[in-house]
Amino acid sequence: MSSDGMEPPWRWCWRRHGRGRPPKPRFIWFNIDGVTFVPVDRSGQVINNEPVYIMPDEFEALRLVYFEGLTQEEAAKRMNVSRGTLWRALDSGRKKLVKALVERRPIVVVAERQCVQE
Repeated sequence: MSSDGMEPPWRWCWRRHGRGRPPKPRFIWFNIDGVTFVPVDRSGQVINNEPVYIMPDEFEALRLVYFEGLTQEEAAKRMNVSRGTLWRALDSGRKKLVKALVERRPIVVVAERQCVQE
């Protein structure tokens, strides 16, 4: 439970099976319903290119730092990850967004809900 008394709506992690140490779940505080942003040209025609997929942890990191205005340390605590992990999610999310804008590709925010039971 967080300091403001709110329980996160869901937890997300990369995978649940396989070799190695299982990944630590990330707390996702925003309800992602699977959103797609599609570029259009000046005449209003949809540009059909390969989409860029933004994962829930990248979206949440971008939202907390750039929209909510939290520091990386505060955002990392809110997501229950280290600051380094948050930085990697921010870096990956920024690169994907810039790539989509420069190459005029659709942006898909993945709404995959892999809830982790503890």
